[in-house]
Amino acid sequence: MSFVRDKLSSKFFFFLVFAFLLIHVPIIGNYVKIINTLIHESGHALIALFSGNVERISLFMNSEGATYSNQSTWIGSFFTSLAGYTFASFMAFLSFLLIGRKYHILLIDILLGFIFLNLIFWVRNPYGIFWLCSFAAVFLLLLIKGSKGLRDHLLIMIASIMLVDSVQSSYEIFYLSLVEPHAAGDAENLTQLTHMPAPIWGSFFFLQALWFCYYGLKRGYYKIQN
Repeated sequence: MSFVRDKLSSKFFFFLVFAFLLIHVPIIGNYVKIINTLIHESGHALIALFSGNVERISLFMNSEGATYSNQSTWIGSFFTSLAGYTFASFMAFLSFLLIGRKYHILLIDILLGFIFLNLIFWVRNPYGIFWLCSFAAVFLLLLIKGSKGLRDHLLIMIASIMLVDSVQSSYEIFYLSLVEPHAAGDAENLTQLTHMPAPIWGSFFFLQALWFCYYGLKRGYYKIQN
């Protein structure tokens, strides 16, 4: 039993380290990181629908994204600005939770749902459409042709990328909020809405990412072992 646990521990650690290294590889890293960008921008869009409308979402080759929406209320603008990083962190946590509980097909369905939702309603820029179609093709091929082992390992890899990048991107916004507040994206938007300094919102984004990371690893890791 100890040998099995050690093997699983090493495997789990390997996926996290490999995900961290992969997202820093030129070109390929930006491509795979867009899965986290997609979830981030979808979080903005889904909340924006409650008090306004979403014009479009753009996904860019450098792994960045943008959501263009119109809000009719202050509270709508506030929660829309708050949603991106928190939703991305939550989805990384949820991915590990579902993997730990052996709900691999459900996780694939959720990710496909986000892809097709964006492809049908929001994403219109050429690279964004290319990315959505290529990623959707991988998932569909996984469902139709992939072995259970390949499917499970690929999902752990994708969940690891989402988790690692959600923490890294939250740290980056935290750092920007300290050294260049006016370039701190969502933290700066929240500063304009609340008049609270950008570092407060940058700290919030980073701390919530760490919290979801800890519980995502805890739920996924221990359930995968048992």
